[in-house]
Amino acid sequence: MQLVVARIGRAHGIKGEVTVEVRTDEPELRLAPGAVLATDPAGVGPLTIETGRVHSGRLLLRFEGVKDRTGAEALRNTLLIAEIDPEEQPEGEDEFYDHQLIDLDVVTEDGTEVGRITEISHLPSQDLFIVERPDGSEVMIPFVEEIVTEIDLTEQKAVISPPPGLIDDRAARDEVADGHGASSREES
Repeated sequence: MQLVVARIGRAHGIKGEVTVEVRTDEPELRLAPGAVLATDPAGVGPLTIETGRVHSGRLLLRFEGVKDRTGAEALRNTLLIAEIDPEEQPEGEDEFYDHQLIDLDVVTEDGTEVGRITEISHLPSQDLFIVERPDGSEVMIPFVEEIVTEIDLTEQKAVISPPPGLIDDRAARDEVADGHGASSREES
């Protein structure tokens, strides 16, 4: 089974390094020097990691055969794909691979259908479920414990407890129209 473990970003410097957006909880294992990764688009790879280091909080990789900025820039937006054992599971009890979550039905705690997960967006602060609603529209649901209360792989569903306005923007508009929806920044 294949698992997207990173997306290549901008070139860094002039010696062929690239920034990467890590999409795995095990970068030290999946993105280690010597790792051979398939790519999307497939014509770019496979790529073998020559070196890796962290610089200013970002992972930088250099691949065998990529020695300059031009070569590194040509890799931009390429997905890096690792081959994993289908029986392998993430280490944590509340951790999931993207392929386990795609196509799950999303329902509220009272059983109301919200839609189906079509994509997982990995952002620096949190992951988002991109959910296609029955009417064809999309809604983004933060994959945080307070909102996604249960993932049931056996039943193929994700149960959510959405705050007001997350899945029904009419409620949020009504609050603003009534003057009750004023925003304020909380001190932290």
